Amino acid sequence: MAEKMGVEVEIFVDKEEMGANEFVQNVIGKAIAGAVSALKGVKEDWKEIEIRVRRK
Repeated sequence: MAEKMGVEVEIFVDKEEMGANEFVQNVIGKAIAGAVSALKGVKEDWKEIEIRVRRK
């Protein structure tokens, strides 16, 4: 059986932390982790992913 991946997600908007319950953290965290893990060159045993989004 595959190991269950636990994730912790912190969301900041303009440097203010937005609270996220465990369900939201899991949905967002696993979606991001899955997408990033599929990228060429990403190690299987990564520890942290940081994504920044800015408006243009």
